[in-house]
Amino acid sequence: MTDLDIAEVAQRAGVPVSTLRFYEEKGLIASSGRRGLRRQFDPGVLEQLALIALGRAAGFSLDEIGRMFAPDGQPRIDRQMFAAKAEELDRTIRELGVLRDFLRHTAACPAPSHLECPTFRRILRAGAPGGDRQGSRAAGGAAEGFRQ
Repeated sequence: MTDLDIAEVAQRAGVPVSTLRFYEEKGLIASSGRRGLRRQFDPGVLEQLALIALGRAAGFSLDEIGRMFAPDGQPRIDRQMFAAKAEELDRTIRELGVLRDFLRHTAACPAPSHLECPTFRRILRAGAPGGDRQGSRAAGGAAEGFRQ
């Protein structure tokens, strides 16, 4: 397959040309040469860009993503690093679920004032610095994960 022009890579990957130049400057991708003034890329760069995009979406830094590639541009996946990131995402998902449940309870709470609602008050106590984690269980786990 023939090399792809930088504009075609940008269009296919859904990223600006400036991002491709930045990634090349950071050593994440490499052009295979030039045709005139335009950089050319091996079609395999599209897979590299897909891995970069997934890595960014997962919260990896560009330095961490850079370590996902061997010098020849082939993926070199550190399974332990991926497992640790998956655990981190699991914690974040749980915390966001707790926050969502808190917001839903607060929005639908039938008490005339939120401070009159025992569940709301337990959630506040559990979510406060030094809060009562047991209170979060009594509130249906609604405040678990709020503490930093």
